Amino acid sequence: MKIYSHENLSLHRPLPYFSYGKMHEPLEIPERMVEMLKAPAALGLEVTNAKEVGMGPILAVHDFGYVEFLKHGYDEWMAVEEDLGDQVQTGIFVPYDNPGLGIMAKAAKYQADDSAPISEHSWISIYWSAQTALNAAEALLNDDSDSSNDTDVQLCFSRPPGHHARKSAAGGFCYLNNAAIIAEHLRQKYAKIAIIDTDMHHGQGIQEIFYDRSDVLYTSVHGDTVNFYPGVTGHEFERGTGEGEGYNVNFPMPHGTDEEGFFEYVDKSIDTIKTFDPDVIVHVLGFDVYKDDPEARCKVSTEGFKILAQKMKALNKPLIVLVEGGYYIQKLNDNLQAFLSGLIEKKS
Repeated sequence: MKIYSHENLSLHRPLPYFSYGKMHEPLEIPERMVEMLKAPAALGLEVTNAKEVGMGPILAVHDFGYVEFLKHGYDEWMAVEEDLGDQVQTGIFVPYDNPGLGIMAKAAKYQADDSAPISEHSWISIYWSAQTALNAAEALLNDDSDSSNDTDVQLCFSRPPGHHARKSAAGGFCYLNNAAIIAEHLRQKYAKIAIIDTDMHHGQGIQEIFYDRSDVLYTSVHGDTVNFYPGVTGHEFERGTGEGEGYNVNFPMPHGTDEEGFFEYVDKSIDTIKTFDPDVIVHVLGFDVYKDDPEARCKVSTEGFKILAQKMKALNKPLIVLVEGGYYIQKLNDNLQAFLSGLIEKKS
């Protein structure tokens, strides 16, 4: 198994932001990385410093204007003569029929909600989050061997996370859609990619990007999105369109689902993947399904993450795990250790 990270993932530090009529302290903070990096160290696992792959794979998924906004938006925001605040955050949402004249208009066009502010060093972390994920994809693309090796299971720290990021919109703490970027990149060599998402929230960005395609399966286990973020997607009836019909499969869980129920939905998702028979599996892993997480609407235990890892590994396909959500900092180390132990456990 290989694990990838980069020191720049900790630079993004969002400030308190206004949402749902009140101020919120950010949950997606650099201290998450501090705790998660303790897990591989405790298990004696090496963490590889990610190398730069470049902008090409990002622009294969995201619109150029949107990426330019992420890259330069903070500087443009701060250059405005009026004091707009210390981070790019819009209260105006006009994604369509918006020429993007001025940074306020660009923010209105490219920020889908108020939970993805851009602060001084955000772009550096956003970029390196995608590069870190791309290192795992590159390892598979450059692996010519047929035998089992350390590219069969790979794990990437993905901060800031990505599954809510749409083709041209940030939201839900997400900016670049790392799962979609590496799935598209892997299509250079592999015919079929499956993305399984077990984060507490539905990944509407992944769904949108591949909704009309049959070469990338997206299946998601998440909390019922009625009055729960992202609020407008993640329903069972969303099955894809055109060639993609049937290749988008959602399993919304009733709020309050216990661990047994969670795994019943995960097993259904796994059955869908087995039917699809992909060449590579990308797992969007969210620790926000943990029972004490502030975002949790289900009750997964620490031991449950070991079971989840065992189920992913048992699919016997090349596996790339992206560590995304999870905001109960006190247990991130323990929960990731449990997951890693399930990945490295030898078959009896």
